[in-house]
Amino acid sequence: MGKGPLSGIRVIELAGIGPGPFAAMLLADLGADVIRVDRASAVGGGGRFGGTDFTNRGKRSIAIDLKSDAGRDVVLRLVERSDVLLEGFRPGVTERLGLGPDACLERNPRLVYGRMTGWGQEGALSQSAGHDIGYIAVTGALHAIGRADGPPQVPMNLLGDFAGGSMYLVTGVLAALLESKVSGRGQVVDAAIVDGTAHLSTFIHGFMAGGLWQDERGVNMLDTGAPWYDVYETADGGHVAVGAIEPQFYAALLKGLGLDGADLPGQHDRDRWGELRDRFAATFKERTRDEWAQVFLPGDACVAPVLSLREAAEHPYNTERDVFVEREGHRQPAPAPRFSRTPGDTDGRPVLPGGQTRAILDDLGFTDADTLLDGGAVVQG
Repeated sequence: MGKGPLSGIRVIELAGIGPGPFAAMLLADLGADVIRVDRASAVGGGGRFGGTDFTNRGKRSIAIDLKSDAGRDVVLRLVERSDVLLEGFRPGVTERLGLGPDACLERNPRLVYGRMTGWGQEGALSQSAGHDIGYIAVTGALHAIGRADGPPQVPMNLLGDFAGGSMYLVTGVLAALLESKVSGRGQVVDAAIVDGTAHLSTFIHGFMAGGLWQDERGVNMLDTGAPWYDVYETADGGHVAVGAIEPQFYAALLKGLGLDGADLPGQHDRDRWGELRDRFAATFKERTRDEWAQVFLPGDACVAPVLSLREAAEHPYNTERDVFVEREGHRQPAPAPRFSRTPGDTDGRPVLPGGQTRAILDDLGFTDADTLLDGGAVVQG
């Protein structure tokens, strides 16, 4: 339970993997009291990743036997005392458990019921299994990422699961919470990764409609097609990222590289982009990554060193702003965004299944906690 802008909001998260837990983590980072409902069978398993699944940080966990009538009733009683429920199962699963939107909204008409799926609640693929890579494939986003002479490149699972999924679920939940303050009524938020990823590409679709973007990979301004928006290898085998789009930034790039613009092809001369790229590549190979960082930063050439995940957590660019924080002996990303009056925070401690079962029951006023524990409806981890 945090002190951020969502302090006082209670969220019930039906345990899952990937974008659902990340969305709940974001709400917890912002101060919401997130109660993760784990299955009773998960108690004693140590949690995913041996207790270092940071997407479960800042939450509390109650372990419940969802196959029992008493266990399902506990969830519904939690719903009565909460503002939001998040679930990330295939369509129809929570309905079969007796925990679908109708059952929950009957108990709490003000509840915001957030649903996270890949393909959506309806449609020919709604019951199909899937992962990030397939979801972004059907939106066109995967096709667009990569170089002209190579296959599509997989952007880990950041684009689909977390950008197209988690962030849209959180946006929908917060919007529905605001609306419920006016109407007094809750509603269902249907966040599908396919929908969110397609929506993220709105900017590119606008470029394409205006004739400024080709429906090909690696030939456009922002997809490594342009030599002034690309990644270059340095003398030590490192890399720098270049994004000098605007003319004043491009001029700063040339100055930092020690190149005379009069001897080069024009910035927007597509027919000679290959020649320009070769000049840039040869020049960047003359110094190490960190030497180029000293040349360009601070500055307006839009050149930055490509840092590894571990380097990023320790680099002065990030440590001076506390982009990463150390909690429980581990460096991890700090809560974002930042607030001037009600800052979010995290203890950084991932919960283990059922670790706070008894405390949750007591805090929420369950007078039959002993009966529930003795009968196995709930389990203390």
